[in-house]
Amino acid sequence: MEIEDHLFKKGESVSHLSCPKNTVKFAPGQPDTIIIHYTAGKSGESSAKYLCRKKVKASAHIVLDRSGHIYQLVPFDTVTWHAGKSSYEGRSGFNKFSIGIEIDNAGVLEKVGNKYKSWFGKTYPEEEVMQAVHRNESASRFWHTYTEVQIDKTIEMIEALMDRYPTITNILGHEEISKGRKQDPGPAFPLDKVRNGFLESREEELPMSDDYEGIVDVPRLNIREMPSGSADLAAAPLEGGTKLKVLQQHNGWLKVETKIEGWVAGQYVDIK
Repeated sequence: MEIEDHLFKKGESVSHLSCPKNTVKFAPGQPDTIIIHYTAGKSGESSAKYLCRKKVKASAHIVLDRSGHIYQLVPFDTVTWHAGKSSYEGRSGFNKFSIGIEIDNAGVLEKVGNKYKSWFGKTYPEEEVMQAVHRNESASRFWHTYTEVQIDKTIEMIEALMDRYPTITNILGHEEISKGRKQDPGPAFPLDKVRNGFLESREEELPMSDDYEGIVDVPRLNIREMPSGSADLAAAPLEGGTKLKVLQQHNGWLKVETKIEGWVAGQYVDIK
């Protein structure tokens, strides 16, 4: 997919809508995150048009229809209102850090006879439903499934965005930045598989031997599970002077091994 002037190139599978209520540009170094949502609406087109309404205090960069059609509402250099009250790993207010992708999906469903009913009254056949436990819950519920083309198109969009905006190093679900308040994209979307696939495919092997090592060059250095400042900590911070075996590098981060493996910011490691 091609991005021109911060928009996916208009074509057969991409439409541009007007959403003039969003005008604030991202700060330098942003965005660094992609947030995945579901719309919980009747269709991709209706959700996209709703989010463009002037009086609606929500918006997003992208709405992805079940057919794979992309509606772009706002350029990627402009802040949208998709995250709401949100926090993750010490940061809050993710609108100002992230690109929002809304995927056409009804979300949680209620079983009624041999059909499954959404909160807005539309029913879905059994072949469009899965039963699963949400990552933030303990009991299983019924969820509207995503189409194969939606998942494939989401992967294509993420790849294009990360290529165009190298500051993007993290992919999160709304459910992760608004725990207890939001549950999208839910267990029907393979968020962990998609996220881990991107991180693994973009890791760069260092031309190194077994004695390629580094030393922590600051008093304390966070070691994280993924190469991002918003990723979960893998362990307690490393003390200054700790010797590290350097395994890989990615966008200024180093995957290192001490007693465990994790990612550290490369500028704080003295490579030997």
